[in-house]
This record gives sequence, C-alpha cells and structure tokens, in this order.
Amino acid sequence: MNAPIPRGFIPDRAEDPVAPVSQMTPVEAEGRSGFDLHTLMALLRRNLLLILVTISAAIAVGLILTLLSTPKYVATSRIQIEQQVERVLATEDTQAPPAQDTERFLQTQTDVLRSRSTAIGVAQSLKLFGNAAFHNAMGIGPPQGTANNPSERETVIGQLRKNMAITLPRNSRIVSLAFEAQDPNTAASVANAYAQVFITSNLQRKFSSSAYARDFLAGQLVEAKARLEGSERELNGYARAAGLIATRPSLSASGTSGTGSQSVTTANLQQLNDSYNTAKAARIEAEQRWRNASSTPLMSLPDVLGTGAIQNLLQQRAGLTAEVRLARERYRGEYPLVQEKTGQLQEVNAQIQQLAGNVRDSIRNRYEIALQQERSLAAEVSGLKEETLGEQDRSVRFTILAREVDTNRTMYDGLLQRFKELSAAAGIASNNISIVDSAEAPLGPSSPNLPFNLAVSLLLGAVLAGALVVAREQIDDAVRSPSDLERKLNLATLGVVPRLPAGANVSGELHAPKTPIAEAYNALRSNLLYSTPQGLPRSILVTSTQAGEGKSTTSVAVATGFAKLGRRVVLVDGDLRRPSLHRILGGATEHGLSDLLIGQASVADVAKPIEDEGFWLITAGPLPPNPTDLLSGGRMAEVLRGLEESFDLVVVDGPPVLGLADAPMLAATTRAVLFVIEANRGLRGRTKTALRRLRLNNATVLGALLTKFEAKKAGLDQYYGYNYYSYGEGKDAA
Repeated sequence: MNAPIPRGFIPDRAEDPVAPVSQMTPVEAEGRSGFDLHTLMALLRRNLLLILVTISAAIAVGLILTLLSTPKYVATSRIQIEQQVERVLATEDTQAPPAQDTERFLQTQTDVLRSRSTAIGVAQSLKLFGNAAFHNAMGIGPPQGTANNPSERETVIGQLRKNMAITLPRNSRIVSLAFEAQDPNTAASVANAYAQVFITSNLQRKFSSSAYARDFLAGQLVEAKARLEGSERELNGYARAAGLIATRPSLSASGTSGTGSQSVTTANLQQLNDSYNTAKAARIEAEQRWRNASSTPLMSLPDVLGTGAIQNLLQQRAGLTAEVRLARERYRGEYPLVQEKTGQLQEVNAQIQQLAGNVRDSIRNRYEIALQQERSLAAEVSGLKEETLGEQDRSVRFTILAREVDTNRTMYDGLLQRFKELSAAAGIASNNISIVDSAEAPLGPSSPNLPFNLAVSLLLGAVLAGALVVAREQIDDAVRSPSDLERKLNLATLGVVPRLPAGANVSGELHAPKTPIAEAYNALRSNLLYSTPQGLPRSILVTSTQAGEGKSTTSVAVATGFAKLGRRVVLVDGDLRRPSLHRILGGATEHGLSDLLIGQASVADVAKPIEDEGFWLITAGPLPPNPTDLLSGGRMAEVLRGLEESFDLVVVDGPPVLGLADAPMLAATTRAVLFVIEANRGLRGRTKTALRRLRLNNATVLGALLTKFEAKKAGLDQYYGYNYYSYGEGKDAA
C-alpha cells in the first residue's frame, strides 16, 4: 500500500461521547448472573478430576474402614405397654391415665427402660459384673476387678446403656428393645433380659405401692380399734352409772344403725301404749254395741237373731203355734190337747225371752270389761310416761356416747374391709406390660454393612467434593469463560479467541481463511461495527489488565479486519514503555508517536503503510524518559483528533492498566476502549481494579475480548464457541 495518507477526510461523527450498545444494564447483568444448568455443567467439567479424586478417596476410606471393622450383631425384642390392665378382682384399681396423657405415659415408660436402675437389674440378672465373656462380646477388654469394683460396675452399666436402642414409633404401643454386641447370643440374652427386668420391676413397683398401703391401713386399724373399744367402755360405764338399760340394734348393711338405741322403760312404754290404744278401740266398739242393744227391741238385735239356740226355739215356736191353731179349730179351749200344746208354746216363748236377755247382758258385760281394761292401761301408761321423761333427761350424754361408738365402729369396719381387699389383691400379678416378640440370636451381622457404608462414603465424598469445588471457585476467581465476563465483571462479551495450538503462527492463522482465530476476530469486527448507536467508534484503545494477554495481537487483528472492509485504518503503538508492534509488523523506530507528541514530526512523517495488512502503522518511536508526562498533556488528544480526521478508524495498542498511569490517560482521549482478558489468567479482583481505573477517567468500555480460550479448561463442551473451521471443512467435504 503506497497511497499517501488521505487528507481532508472529515468523517460524519457526533461530538457526543460514544455510548456502547453492548454494555449491559444492571438489570441485564443481574439476570445473566444466575446459576443455570450450563454453568453447573461447566463447573463440573472444570473440576472433574478433583471431584473424581475426592469421591474415590472417600469410597476407599469407607471400604477400608468397613473391612477393618469388627462385625456386630443386633438382637431385638418387642414389648407392648398398655395404660390399663385387665381386671382380675373387682376391687382392683384399674384407673388409666387421661387420653391426653398417653404420649407422656409411654415416654415415661421408655425413660424407665433407659434408666440406670434397669441397666443394673439386667446386669445383676445376667451376672455381667466381672463377666469376661460379656467383656469379650462387647470388645472392651478384660474385667476391671471383681463384681464389687465401682469401675467395673460403671463400665458394664455404661456398655448396656450405650448399646441398647429403645424405639417407640408414633401411634403405637409396641416398644422395640435392640441391643448390639459382637456376639449374637449375648445380644439376644441382653435384649430379652431388658424385657424381663422391665416387667419384673413394674410388678415390683406395684407390689411395693400396695404393701405401703397395707402397712398404712394396718396402722390405721389399730388406732380405730382402740378408739372403738374406748368409746364402748365409756358408753357402758355411763349407762351403768345412770341406771340406763338400752337395747343396741345391729348395724345395717351400709354400716349405719337402722334406729337409735332404746332403754327398757321406753320399750315398755311403747308396748303398753300400743296395748292401751288397742283396748281403747275395743272399748269404743263394745260401747257402741251396748248402746245399740239397749235402744233396740230385744228380738230385733242382730246378736239375738244370730244365736243358734234362739233360731231353734223360734222354729219350735212356729211349729207349736201351727199345732195350737189346728187344735183350737178342732177342739175347744178346755180340751187337754189344746192345753198341752198351749203350755208347750208358752214354755218355748219363755226360753226365747230368757236367751235373748242373756245375749243383751253379754253385750253389756263386754262393754264393762273393755272399759275397765282401758282405764287400767291408761293409768299404767301415765306412770311410764313420767318415768320415761326422767330417763330421757339422763340419756342425753348416753346418746352422744352411742353416736361416737357408731362412728368409730363404721370407720373400723371400712378400714378392715379395705385392708382385706388389698391383702387379697396383693398376691395377684396384674401387669400392663407383655412380651410381643422375644429376641433371637441374629444369623448375620448388622454392621459393618458394606453396601450401606459405600453409599454413605459416596454421599460424603460427593458432599466433600462439592465443598471443595465451591471453596476452589471462591478462592480462584479467574475468568475462564464468556459467562464469567458477564457474571463476574458485568462486561459484554465482544468476542472469544481460542488458544493457538503449540507451534502455530499467529500471523498465518490470522491470514488463513476459516481458521478459528480468523473467524473469532471476524466476529469481533462485526460486534465492533454495532457496538455504539453511532456505529464503529472513530478511535479505539486496546488494553488489558496486565502484559501478555494478547492486546497487541488483537490490535493488529482489528486493524487488519477493518482494512479488509475498505476502511482507512491507522494502528498506533501507544505503549511508550515496552512497544511491540514494530517487532510484530516491522517498521522503523526512529520516528513515531513520541515525535508527534513533542511536535518534532508530522503524521506524514511517522505513519508507514503496512502493505500486507492494508492499514497504516505509527510505531512508538524513541522511548521518552517519562511517558506519563508526555501522555498527560493535551497533545495526545490533538494527535488523536487529527488522526480521526484523516482515517476512518484509529486503533491504539495501549499499555496494560495495572501499575501504570498511561492506559487510563489514553482511555480518556480515545472514543472507546476494547478490554482484552486472557482466559484462565485474568483474575476478577485485578480486572475489576483495572476497569475501575479506566472508568474513573471517564473511559467508555465497549466490552471485553476473551483471548487464549480453552473450552476444556473452562469445563465447556469442546464444540463451544467459534469452531467455524471444522464446520467449514465439513461443508466443503460434503
């Protein structure tokens, strides 16, 4: 390219600062920073070796521990716990706890099973204290002295409580007692002993409580008997002193007297009063009959007519009357037969009168006798009343003493009955606990369980590997993939350049068609064309966090790419400390950017055409002693504005940002900045610091270019990114 530098070309450009289109908004960055499936797969691929090593080590450790572990056997017995037992005697106390206390009751029973006293009972029943076989079965070494040694006792009790697992499922009354030991027979015997000891101790607690009740009632009976005897002696003494003879009625079935106590006088008064009432009623009846008899004709009295003798005489009189009438009809009155019959009739009438008078006299006699009996009984009742009233005055204290005797007797009888009931129920083994399943010696060990242990080892290895991966990702904040640019740095990805194979030539790869490098930079060129609302910026600074990340190669590639589009491009080596474009592209170093900045040369003097690439090159020129002072003046901005008037695009290959002030100054004078980041090298912290320095100088960062990218190291698929070369080759082959 031998054409002179174009003059007078004034591009149509806005004077406003360039606003990058590709820069993400905070909302977009937040949406893209999510942890999706692709990110997870990349994370797994990137740390696959670490994950495999960690899981393999965990499985190996689990396998070794399983093989080295001593086999252990678990025997299980099951018991059923009820709140209420079956009634054996009607007098048993079978009151169950309230329904809302069921869980509390069952939990209490399981706590008793776990108690120290139960463990001691098991040890004593199986004679485990000082038992060498038990120590061997538990793997705890020989016994520590005799059975009375406190240390030995604590060891055995501790082993029993430690290896006994008591399980009570919800909504169930079946408790499982599982004991673990190295000997299956020992495990079964201990599990069964726990069930038996628990049942025995439960019965013993009930018997102890009933024995306490019997002892208490026995003491109360002695006191009640003494009180009863004392009260009866006092009652009898007072009755003898007061001259009272009282009848004591027996107690009723309920334990109380049917009636109060009575004296002999009172009893006689009651009997005599009853007799008086009877006599009075008899006198009233006799008097009424006598009055009727005295006022009624004799032969009209019912008593007279009801007499059998009188009825016979009346019949005889009727017959004689008829015979007299016949005789008189035949004979005269003086006739002997008439006289005889008439005399017989008179004699019968006389007998009737005499018998009727006797009946009336008997009615009067009965009345008089009843009257005398009534008067006699009335006199006797009156006398007994006086005697009874006097006796009642003396029997007030007697009644009080009698009531005290009744109370003491009732209390004594109740205590005696309860004592008999408790004594009868004491020997009955009523129990609310029963054995459902007895433990049997297990046929196989319960641990170690190789499949289970390997599964746990695999799970723990996976968890540990995940923790290590997370820790590694947190510690190592390198930028590895385009998603890291967006997620970690909030930068748009303008391009991804793959790493060249070993021994490959950069220039050859750039100029060869359809190579991954060439296609990657072509994609970068397309993104730069539409990176701002105004299109391609007139000047672009290419910089990076540190040296060696590929910014010079990128600068050459950008200049070459736009030159191929027919754009007038000038490439400026803005690194006045360690320039490199003259080595890459060739060119003189006698004159360059430093001469332009100090005004000792013009653009025409320092700009040299690169014929193979199609753009112009301005090298750094002689290195100044203080590049910062040279770049900090307004001369650099004037130089860039002049180049923008002469060229379509000005590409500045700048120095790295960190450690130097040159790059931020150049960024402030150029229209836009293309930030180059090497994959697996650019750390997020350093890169953020570099970006912060650029933005503090009001630099417009279009986005980032990820160079030397390796999909495999980033944990991505090998076809990720810009593998156009293979695609193109395959198409041609087809």
